[in-house]
Amino acid sequence: MLNNNNALNIDITNYSGPLEVLLDLAKSQKVDLEKISITQLADQFMDFINSKEKINLDLASEYLLMATWLAYLKSKLLLPQEDDDDFKAIEVAEKLKLQLKKLELIRLLSDQLLKKDRLGSEIRMRGMLGGIRVKSKSKYSVSLYELLKSYSNHVMRKNFLTINIPKLPVCTPDQAIDIIKKNITNLNDWKDISELIPKNFKKTEKLKKTGLAGFFAGSLELVKEGILNIMQEKDFHKILIKEKK
Repeated sequence: MLNNNNALNIDITNYSGPLEVLLDLAKSQKVDLEKISITQLADQFMDFINSKEKINLDLASEYLLMATWLAYLKSKLLLPQEDDDDFKAIEVAEKLKLQLKKLELIRLLSDQLLKKDRLGSEIRMRGMLGGIRVKSKSKYSVSLYELLKSYSNHVMRKNFLTINIPKLPVCTPDQAIDIIKKNITNLNDWKDISELIPKNFKKTEKLKKTGLAGFFAGSLELVKEGILNIMQEKDFHKILIKEKK
């Protein structure tokens, strides 16, 4: 359980209260550690750490030290005692505290380093030192073939960049579709497709063919979309279109 002052209260089997009180009772043997669940204690400690977005490192280290003490005291109860046991709990606690202080110092120094100006970002290296004069002498040696080849490559690149493809006078299916859609309200009955072809595609025989081809292809696309119906009574007869309702 957590309270508002960032203190850790625990609620486990056979005990409920602050963690430091449980540690004092365990040291003075006023509470039976064999009946205290270290697993529940560890779970509540982890919930406390994970629930805090920003937790004081000193506070977290103190709680970790107390939890370590409780785990050690219970392990001493569970394990058989030996006369030549040189393991000192106080030394372990001091070493743990020292490691936690080192970790805090490393984090503090890393934050200070990141705040400093960095080379290549805020700091620029100096260029060439002054007073140095550079002399260079170039000599080119090419054959007539290499010179002509370089010139021809230059001319080819220049001509390629200025190429201009003229727009051919053809009626595209997209143009035909736009014209048919604009006149869709006039297609309540069957209508000859050639009546919708613009006048500029009726001047010559070639333009008539491209106009008819464009409108025929556009009509087929609109039939596919379910907008038009298309009909031809006999081969080579007029192509009729009608709005599909």
